[in-house]
Amino acid sequence: MAWIEFTAAFGVFLLSHAVPVRAPVRPAAERLLGARGFTLVYSALSLMALTWLISAAGRAPFVPLWPWTPWQNHMALLAMLLTCLIFALAIGRPNPFSFGGTRNDRFEPAHPGIIRWTRHPLLIALALWAAAHLLPNGDLAHVLLFGIFALFALLGTKLVDRRKRQHLGAERWSTLRQEVQSGPILPRPVSWFGAILRLLAAIALYGTLVVAHPVVFGVSPVP
Repeated sequence: MAWIEFTAAFGVFLLSHAVPVRAPVRPAAERLLGARGFTLVYSALSLMALTWLISAAGRAPFVPLWPWTPWQNHMALLAMLLTCLIFALAIGRPNPFSFGGTRNDRFEPAHPGIIRWTRHPLLIALALWAAAHLLPNGDLAHVLLFGIFALFALLGTKLVDRRKRQHLGAERWSTLRQEVQSGPILPRPVSWFGAILRLLAAIALYGTLVVAHPVVFGVSPVP
């Protein structure tokens, strides 16, 4: 029965991400709820599906694939620090190349921030999060869970590229990309104060996750 629940949770999670964003569901939902309302409802639905999926993986039969050793947790902690940094530097800022961007009309190719290194920082953060949790969780259910998440995030970069190229137009998309890539590897931030705040937020998020992990999931990430 536990495998049935895990499979059902995976199906609900995938459907909760695939169905609401497609026509005619999304346009109808945005007319009913507004763009912000749709985003809030979609985010809540995704979070509930993710919570169920992670819980179901923990209840699935334990089928070991590789043994646990302390170094795996050290690597996971390092990867999660990088994940928090990427997330904090990317969230809530203009990004016409990917999802999650805000005020995209204000995007400045001369000050692309983390987008200079990757067009899809949030998807890269998701892939790193999955990889960080894959290593120390070497049982079948969690390997399927985090492995599919990592694959989903990496394949998502190609899908989002295609959609954004269609939305912006191939010429505009290519021009923006060339303008971003022609800048320095370490671009100067629009606001140093804002950049420092984001770095502090990343550290705070990382500390919160480490402290909350044993409370929420019953497992300490610190070996």
